[in-house]
Amino acid sequence: MIEFIDDIQYVCDLHLPWNELKDKTVLVSGATGMIGSFLIYVLLNKKLNIKVIAVGRDEKRAKERFQDCWESNSFIFLTHDINEPLNIRENIDFIIHAASNTHPVLYAAEPVGTILTNLIGTKNMLDLATANKAIRVLFVSSVEIYGENRGDTEYFKEDYCGYIDCNTLRAGYPEGKRAGEALCQAYRKQYEIDIVIGRLSRTYGPTMLKSDTKAISQFIKKGADREDIVLKSEGKQLYSYSYVADAVGALMTILLKGKDGEVYNIADQASDITLKELAVYIADIAGKNVIYDLPDQLELEGYSKATKAIMDASKLNALGWKAHWDIETGLLKTLEYLSKR
Repeated sequence: MIEFIDDIQYVCDLHLPWNELKDKTVLVSGATGMIGSFLIYVLLNKKLNIKVIAVGRDEKRAKERFQDCWESNSFIFLTHDINEPLNIRENIDFIIHAASNTHPVLYAAEPVGTILTNLIGTKNMLDLATANKAIRVLFVSSVEIYGENRGDTEYFKEDYCGYIDCNTLRAGYPEGKRAGEALCQAYRKQYEIDIVIGRLSRTYGPTMLKSDTKAISQFIKKGADREDIVLKSEGKQLYSYSYVADAVGALMTILLKGKDGEVYNIADQASDITLKELAVYIADIAGKNVIYDLPDQLELEGYSKATKAIMDASKLNALGWKAHWDIETGLLKTLEYLSKR
């Protein structure tokens, strides 16, 4: 039994044109990740005879993630590295490309793979969409593409371009996402593919991976284990956050209601918070303290250099989406789920 079934049901109950997916086949890359796994459970729980082809590299992790649906006729897991071309005989109607290295240590430890997944992996997904004449592709992008706020705006809108020092190791992830978005627009023009893009804020929730090294993930894991929260900076960074159910609800809204070629920010202004405030809040819930430490070299190379990255989601709100969980309620639910594991 899925512990967070009520969250899945919340997304399933959103007023969206779900029948667009009836009797369709949806391929999801990054299937075992935080976003991909939650999204797949939503698709399977809609009871619309949706066939899900879940693509990932780790079958063992997939069996753990999807033990409730592993034997279902509506679910196929394909063990595959998306940096290699996909040859699938199934007819694919929709593609949701959510595969990416998404945590800081990997940005530093596997910088080549970080870039290639967002470039070559995206190309392979788009080639598959072209070959299948897919109805629509959803590319899952990131707030990271904005880089650092130049000081000329409070909130990032979709047409904003911040500063990224491209001659650094850490630039690989945001530049890879930028290149992935540009490739989507190129395929859309040259091959007439219908493509929409969702830019996620920093996301958290019960489907977080244990290997995730993002600050919020580390804080939550410490809190769930009733340990002191370790803050490896002054904590002045101000970021937007989203609970995973809200993020997936937003992605489904973009998939089913977004305009071809458009990009949408996914964020909730009620969940804009500094890293220090976040650490203190989780420590208070866990009854623990915040302690300060220095990052090691790998962490230092992988951590985001952005100090202020908050997003304007009014374009997405205009499609009818709004966040259901603010940062306090989302963290409480997440800690409750993870404490039971």
